[in-house]
Amino acid sequence: MATGYELSRNWFDWCFENPEKISPNHTALYFFICEHSNRMGGKIKFGLPTTMAKDAIGIRSYNTYIKTLNDLVDFGFIVLVERSKNQYSSNIIALSNFNKAHNKALDKALIKHTTKQLESTQQSIDSIDKQLTINKEQETNTIYPTFEDFWDLYDNKHDRDTCQKKWDKLTQTEKLEIMEYLPAYIASTPDKSFRKHPKTFLNNKSWKNEIIRTNKSESEQIASIGQQQAISFILNK
Repeated sequence: MATGYELSRNWFDWCFENPEKISPNHTALYFFICEHSNRMGGKIKFGLPTTMAKDAIGIRSYNTYIKTLNDLVDFGFIVLVERSKNQYSSNIIALSNFNKAHNKALDKALIKHTTKQLESTQQSIDSIDKQLTINKEQETNTIYPTFEDFWDLYDNKHDRDTCQKKWDKLTQTEKLEIMEYLPAYIASTPDKSFRKHPKTFLNNKSWKNEIIRTNKSESEQIASIGQQQAISFILNK
């Protein structure tokens, strides 16, 4: 039995060889069949319930569905073991180890596209499987959120260099969590003098803390406490 990667690769190789024959319905149904086979434990022959398959790929018409399935059989990707008696029962099918696309049209298309992109910088490509090294600093500066995004939004600018070094060590997931957390945190501390220093915020992973919301800001609460103490002093004098 071919691996999922091999099935996917063979399918798209064949699609590039035969663009006039395929439609999005063919790709959707074929990959759903591959997924269903995987969930069935990789059985050689298995039932494909018509209603379930139609719902999974968004086909409403039975005629459209059965034509798409028959096309996959004609293309050689599916073996129809036993046809369903009606549109409410299952066809019994098997995945074929299809490998007819010897010219590897997908490889050629990807190589052509990649080479065209690299011509301006005099770079070449030996294989579509070759990994391109991405400059880490460039990636940091171009992928959202950047340190500048954090720094401007946090708006309590202390010890920038140290904060940037700590930011650069965070994972992409942590950076996104911070940017999601900050609007509510900033709203809870409108007076930024009560906001944690950014270095402390990053060191303590404060974005994982609960935000305690109050009706008044801390400065307003302090002022209110001062007024109460003054009134108490006058009354007790």
